[in-house]
Amino acid sequence: MDDNFNKSYTTKLESLVELAQILGQQSDYEEVLRLVVEKASSLVNSDAALIMMINPKTRNTIKTIFAEKNRDDEQNHFVHTNISGWVILNNSSLLSPDIKSDNRFRKKLFDKAMAKSAICVPFRIENIIIGTLLLLNNESNCSFTVREFSLIEKFSAIVSPFLHCTQDIARYFISPLPKQVLLNKYAVLGLLGKSKKFIELLQAIEAAARCDVRILLEGESGTGKELVARAVHKLSSRSQNKFVAIDCGAIQPNLVESELFGHIKGAFTGASIDRKGLLEEANGGTLFMDEINNLPVDMQSKLLRVLQDEEIRPVGSNLIRKVNVRIITASSSLLQKLIVEKNFREDLYYRLNVYPIFVPTLNERVEDIPLLADHFLKKFSVEQKKEVEGIHEEVLDFMKQRHWTGNIRELENFIERLVTLTNKKQKIIDKKILPPELQKELKKIKKVYENILITKSLGESLTDYEEQLIRNTLNSCNWNQSKAARILNISEHAMRYKMTKLKIEKS
Repeated sequence: MDDNFNKSYTTKLESLVELAQILGQQSDYEEVLRLVVEKASSLVNSDAALIMMINPKTRNTIKTIFAEKNRDDEQNHFVHTNISGWVILNNSSLLSPDIKSDNRFRKKLFDKAMAKSAICVPFRIENIIIGTLLLLNNESNCSFTVREFSLIEKFSAIVSPFLHCTQDIARYFISPLPKQVLLNKYAVLGLLGKSKKFIELLQAIEAAARCDVRILLEGESGTGKELVARAVHKLSSRSQNKFVAIDCGAIQPNLVESELFGHIKGAFTGASIDRKGLLEEANGGTLFMDEINNLPVDMQSKLLRVLQDEEIRPVGSNLIRKVNVRIITASSSLLQKLIVEKNFREDLYYRLNVYPIFVPTLNERVEDIPLLADHFLKKFSVEQKKEVEGIHEEVLDFMKQRHWTGNIRELENFIERLVTLTNKKQKIIDKKILPPELQKELKKIKKVYENILITKSLGESLTDYEEQLIRNTLNSCNWNQSKAARILNISEHAMRYKMTKLKIEKS
């Protein structure tokens, strides 16, 4: 058990060195803070991670960053303010296995908080505190250990200089691209949108492209993770070399090794010629490994060795070949959950998760639906030799109100189907084009909104809409509360609270 822990601890320390290399190449202050909070959270698998930075001139708080999964939790902000205050006042780090019974704080101060265990460390420059990092675990998770506390203190010491330097660089040197220039730049690469979540994604891609490190993309199926990977490659120093993609869930487990490493003639039945593997095909460029969560366990250890040694050995061969490949992986399942379930190697996760990027769902980007729909409309109108020019407002409103389980891929298929159903000379897609099941769905949504608008007070209407939205989301996720909370961009605690308050139960 200790050997396994020591191995894991060593891997995490190595990942801190990689983080330092990345931060040394960043000039976007927001992106540095995002990377720091995401990496800290993953190191100890916390339920929430929060950063507060302090203005060096006024000593007022200038920036508070929440880990994505708990951004809307006001109680965490309350806990953060009080614990950070203690850390700054005492100029000391804090480990608390149970904050509710911690006698360093006033009794019942945290009674309403969902958090149980806490680690809070200061960021220091020349012994001056420039900010704090708070990590929280809820009742359902384990309390933080002394070893995890020690790891986060080391983490703080490593990242503090970069937080200070980056603040100066951002102020005096490189400025982020103007919003419209940024949107135009990525529209050429097939990434379309204008929502806040989408712009945050583009800023993460922009920063990641400057670093020649491994990237882990996490997000639901159909959100466009391969497009993100292609954009990173296109804007990186490897853009003149190959971009190669593989879907780890689409090939048989016994063929994965040959696909990745290649084979020599006679290595197995059917191997009639020597064949390069995808790692060698992508040499000098980028290999995108989609659905890495489906990689067989035995192949996980072999991939880990490649990442460590930058060497491959084709199936059936005794010769070692050197490769220099940037690996970008993607997963629609949470890898940290798979690690707990013993279905994914923890050491491989930290090797792959050098630069984390979360790709938002279409339901988090409702503002982008008209833009994406128009793009797909033009594409399929040309392909099908039709003259469709637009979508009726009623259909567009319907598209913005419905839930997209399959994300952008589902929207694309939706538009293709509607274009197929139009006649040759039809200019506008209206509700008459919708097939029966979508007509029924449209009427149902309209009825809900009409009832809300006509018969209820504002408070009652909002409550009804909230209940319907949560119930529909839970249904689309087979009542998986964690997944539904993520789609709605709220914490699991908030989801459970709302379900109890609104009396939402699975029928």
